[in-house]
Amino acid sequence: MEQAADGLSTLDRAIGERIKALRADRGLTLEVLAEKAGVSRAMLSRIERGESNPTAQLLGRVCAGLDVTLSALFAETEQAASPLARRAEQAVWRDPASGYVRRVVTPPNCGAAAEIVDVEFPAGATVTMESSRTPASDQQIVLLSGRMELTVGNTTHRLEAGDCLHMQLGQPVGFHNPGARPAHYLVVISSGAPRF
Repeated sequence: MEQAADGLSTLDRAIGERIKALRADRGLTLEVLAEKAGVSRAMLSRIERGESNPTAQLLGRVCAGLDVTLSALFAETEQAASPLARRAEQAVWRDPASGYVRRVVTPPNCGAAAEIVDVEFPAGATVTMESSRTPASDQQIVLLSGRMELTVGNTTHRLEAGDCLHMQLGQPVGFHNPGARPAHYLVVISSGAPRF
């Protein structure tokens, strides 16, 4: 992903443009969306102008205010349809707070029945995604290496390499790597429902 001199990527700028377009489509002012999302108007404005690299938690709150999921937001920022997604061309985003790296593996806009996201999660990192008001979506997490603790609602699941967790979203989800090494996992998200 290209980096500008200010450290922001073309994906960061595309995310800002997409948020602004979604807000306009819903007839929301900056003030109304900021209140719905629980973020400041100034921060929301900076994100929309591509002047900020928002954290996963902040993007999660904005997505909840827009009634879209994080994956749906990222999917709309990707390139034209193609049946092949070369690794070097896949959309990559790094959470500036936790350092987790999210790479969309599925070819963009190809009409696949599922989306695959590859995640590298740093040792000791924690990210909590607030509940979205969108209908529950269906996803599975397959841990390839390391350890993860996923808290879905009030239930914590401890995953070891090779484990797979099925989740119905629409409730808060916490991600934590309790290990001393990075964790690596795939997220498989069903199509036909809003995606996280």
